[in-house]
Amino acid sequence: SVGFMIGGQTLRYVPEESKDKIISDEDVLGTLLKVFQALFLNDFHKQSDILTILPKPVKSKYQDLLAVQYQRVNLLENKHQQQNIFKPEEILYKTLGFSVARATSSLISAGRGVFVTKGLVPKGAVVSMYPGTVYQKYEPIFFQSIGNPFIFRCLDGVLIDGNDKGISKVVYRSCNGRDRLGPLKMSDSTWLTSEIHNPLAIGQYVNNCSNDRAANVCYQEFDVPAVFPVELKQYLPNIAYSYEKQSPLRCVVLIALRDIEQGEELFSNYYTIVS
Repeated sequence: SVGFMIGGQTLRYVPEESKDKIISDEDVLGTLLKVFQALFLNDFHKQSDILTILPKPVKSKYQDLLAVQYQRVNLLENKHQQQNIFKPEEILYKTLGFSVARATSSLISAGRGVFVTKGLVPKGAVVSMYPGTVYQKYEPIFFQSIGNPFIFRCLDGVLIDGNDKGISKVVYRSCNGRDRLGPLKMSDSTWLTSEIHNPLAIGQYVNNCSNDRAANVCYQEFDVPAVFPVELKQYLPNIAYSYEKQSPLRCVVLIALRDIEQGEELFSNYYTIVS
């Protein structure tokens, strides 16, 4: 198929026939809001700058949620004044009933992969996100694409560069700095580091399925709606390359095709083209 080459480099894409969404955009949004809200409450002690500029009703919503959490915790373990701070992957487990992490792949030649480290991923669950800078079809990505196996092509030709090294990393960071509104970050750049704030943002490390390893996850595009809470955008691991804000931010999520158990590696249905 023509048009999938960029500078004669590697490109991942999903075949045209798998464009039907497995779950609705509402379900994707619901999961992301649930996880991000739990992360926000867990990071509450660090959010004071953001809280000062949020509207009163929004601020009190979080304070109420936090109070409910405190009561629950206090009932369980005699009045701890100190708020328990959990690791992001523990928050993921508490919220969705599973956690995922990178580890050495079970495929001989593949390097790292992504595994379910705890719990069970139910069929139809959002299990991961594909992080990176989002390029419209007409935007220059040539230098970032050279020898880069982490470029993902969406069905409409939008590209996501999920590489956490080199020029790709520099581009993402500069876009992230550009889009800040005072204390409000419009995206999460911690997926570029070892201290990831959003534990779902490891989708670019999921390996492709093979003859003896069937796909257990598939990619699905998700455009972030205008109603997305501004204070939770700090957990979105994607950012637009261009500053023109005419289109909603494109994200790509990975959806479980079946129940996936603890210890299993994720395998996806993308196609890789190497010239």
